[in-house]
Amino acid sequence: MDLFLEMQRKQSPPVAQPVVDGWALPTSAGRALLNRTRCALLLLVFFATSAWALAQNPPAAATSPDHFTFGPKPGPYAVGFRVVFQYDYSRTFREAVDWLGKPSTGELARPVQTLIWYPAEKSGKPPIVFGDYLASSAKELEPTATKGSVEFLATLKEEYGDEVHEKTWAVRDAPPAPGKFPVVIYAPSFGAPAHENSDMLEYLASNGYIVISSGNVGAHDRGMTDDLEGVEAQRGDISFLIGYAHTQPQADISHIAVAGYSWGGLSNLFAAARDSRIGALISLEGTLRYSPKLVADSGYVHPKEITIPLLYFRRGEMSLEDADREHLLAEAPNVLNELTHADLYDIHMYWMYHGDFSSTTQRDPWYWKNKRDVDYSRSDANESYAWVTRYVLNFLNAYFKQDTQAWQFLKHTPVENGAHARLFNVDFRAASGFAPTLTVFRAEVGKRGFDHVNDVYTAFKAANPDFKLDEQQMVGWGSGLAWFQHFPEAIAILKFDTVLFPDKAYIYDALADAYAKNGQKDLAIASYEKSLAIQPDDPVAKGELEKLKNSTQQKP
Repeated sequence: MDLFLEMQRKQSPPVAQPVVDGWALPTSAGRALLNRTRCALLLLVFFATSAWALAQNPPAAATSPDHFTFGPKPGPYAVGFRVVFQYDYSRTFREAVDWLGKPSTGELARPVQTLIWYPAEKSGKPPIVFGDYLASSAKELEPTATKGSVEFLATLKEEYGDEVHEKTWAVRDAPPAPGKFPVVIYAPSFGAPAHENSDMLEYLASNGYIVISSGNVGAHDRGMTDDLEGVEAQRGDISFLIGYAHTQPQADISHIAVAGYSWGGLSNLFAAARDSRIGALISLEGTLRYSPKLVADSGYVHPKEITIPLLYFRRGEMSLEDADREHLLAEAPNVLNELTHADLYDIHMYWMYHGDFSSTTQRDPWYWKNKRDVDYSRSDANESYAWVTRYVLNFLNAYFKQDTQAWQFLKHTPVENGAHARLFNVDFRAASGFAPTLTVFRAEVGKRGFDHVNDVYTAFKAANPDFKLDEQQMVGWGSGLAWFQHFPEAIAILKFDTVLFPDKAYIYDALADAYAKNGQKDLAIASYEKSLAIQPDDPVAKGELEKLKNSTQQKP
């Protein structure tokens, strides 16, 4: 169960539409429609224009501005922007038989409309307007817009009013700036388009980051589903976009972060559990906090094994105490509490509603029609969003660029950084202990020296009594070291393996082979003899032992 969805249903005042992760669906059968229909733009338009307003019940104060304002100034780079329509041919999207029972026509592979923001050189071309981002949504599933999508796009632009004419920082197909830049993959919220947080993504690009995003699309329809299949669909998209980043000449693929909002802030955790190329996570009111059961049910996402830093933003009006009173926290351990081996920045935005974490939502005039706390205006929402983006940038600059000023920013209190004390607070918890994984174990052995592998193992067991090393992985490690002729290190690991798995003859064989290749024939002979003591009839071990003894006897 998604805790966020459950709390919305229990705590929000009655509304006309059902709510899914902050989106209001069009009818009482909205979820079924979302999961079955391929009328992608119809759903997307409804999501983008009206959904979050009902879900969040946000109020516009009388003193609020009548449009969205983004406070941070652009960085040293111009912002380039392009859209690439591509397919992930490793995954199917459409079924072989269509709804009419006839063979499907067209491409069956998964469509991945890809939006890229990048550091660019200044050019004389005018920037795109916000309406251009809205227009990109009409081509999420097909490279060309349909008549219906064009009509709905017109309705959408009417809904946003003057906002569609607001200039952005992005210039389409601007010449790329020279150099290599870290990569940020952006994972949108439930059913949302790739441009959902375009203001933040432009800001990152202007400060030297390549940002790549695709829409939040379900496994086989435009509509996302709030289950493991839905999470895996977006996780697969994240992996696909990381692969795409490898094709970009500007991309520094040694530094890849994944930022996600709401549902995207769950999928990025799943992606990090599968992909060691991801070096940092950013979660804007991520569902990982509200759906621990999905994390537990995955079978492979283990928060205690995550070691990369996480920047987490939470909204103000729903506490876990509320959830506890509704008995929604007993399904699985709290993910943030389990992330003990990763640096965690937990930022509590006191007044922000869930929808406030999206600039596209904040731009929607319809979102501000309902009442909100009189002490928190639209200007305050704009300011809070600006601080979210500043913390995102400094978090990335600190961990990816080792920027001294960014580290100081993270260490300072919000007031010291110039924020109003009433807006938010920052809790930091440093990584501690050893994550119980072979990767971390290897790193610690490499750090202390292979001769100290037993000491490292003892320390890991003390920190994690349930820590276990897999036999095949450990023998593979030692044999791999020997294959690449790192014989002293291979011998240290294989000797340790004989302690962990003393009744395995083949491990003594591998150790003997490493000794022999390292010129330590006497130790090789002793190791083969131990192997034969366990498995006396092994012809290979007998043959190798005889060769070693004969070569030793033939020495002058």
